[in-house]
Amino acid sequence: MGLTQAQKTLLEKARSTGYSDFAVPLSDEMCCYLFAIIVSDLQLSAKFPELPIAPKPLFGKERMETLALPGLDFWNLAERLLEADPNADTYFSCLAMLHKFRLKYERILERQAIPTMDQVGPRGLLQYGTMAPRALTGFLLWRKWMFDIDNRAGQETGYLFEPIVAHSIGGTPFSAAKSPIRRQHDSTKGRQVDCIRDKRAYEIKLRVTIAASGQGRWKEELDFPADARTSGYTPILIIFDPTPNDKQDALKAAFLAQQGEVFIGQKAWEHLESVAGATMSKFIEQYVRAPIQALLAEVPSDGLPDLTLKMDRTELIINVGGEESKIRRAPPSLQDIGSEEPEIPDDVEDP
Repeated sequence: MGLTQAQKTLLEKARSTGYSDFAVPLSDEMCCYLFAIIVSDLQLSAKFPELPIAPKPLFGKERMETLALPGLDFWNLAERLLEADPNADTYFSCLAMLHKFRLKYERILERQAIPTMDQVGPRGLLQYGTMAPRALTGFLLWRKWMFDIDNRAGQETGYLFEPIVAHSIGGTPFSAAKSPIRRQHDSTKGRQVDCIRDKRAYEIKLRVTIAASGQGRWKEELDFPADARTSGYTPILIIFDPTPNDKQDALKAAFLAQQGEVFIGQKAWEHLESVAGATMSKFIEQYVRAPIQALLAEVPSDGLPDLTLKMDRTELIINVGGEESKIRRAPPSLQDIGSEEPEIPDDVEDP
């Protein structure tokens, strides 16, 4: 029957690199590997004899750039897959987005530059004398490098998580410039919204922190449900972390005051799966919920495990609790990711 233009556009966008200098484009071979994953997940292997029944897992120890299936026709597979399951294009889009961000972070770990003492030297005054200068210098550099890669992880997760959830439930994220949600006090200005599906406007949060934020930003969050309601949309609040705090209570109250709906913790997952449909519920469960739950189940109750870090010009060796992981390091000339990174912008549109 052939692919529609909308389907072709979605598939092409899913393969593209986006706007980051360090993003990794998905080759035909990588995309065919992702098709094999989808076919296995959706139990469609009988219709695709050329694909492995049990492809290498996406969440595994293989270098992600090696996960590929050569010698296959991407567009032929795409057409047949969408004939077998019309929702497979969204599944592929979300899986490709996840894989691209994981590939990008693999590259960040390889290329994140070692900080300089000009960046961290003055911080040594807080501990100077408690250890030898050589040891303190090494500790300061390691500490800053770990902060940098963790900061990058937070940024990349921010760009990844909300769009994946939005697309999984069949909605669309909007930037402020394109949003149908208008500010109640100035209808010429739009409001960024994580996801709109039908007449429901979603605010999606991994968690609500108790840390103090700028009063203007916090007021913006509290105003969102009223802006959505006056724009003709039902405001929906999704919070995955069930840990209660005063800010979460205030945000929940603001949504309920505008006849909105609030889903927190387990109820958030249940709501997403109920609106996502059978196909995308599998994606949410396997590639979002299950990994997060697996990590939460392993939070140590008796203190942190032993950690050893070693780095030379060719690799980083991480040993946590006796389990070792090795990460290739790029030559110093390629370690060109700056260690001072901007925070995630408030108005994330297209990662």
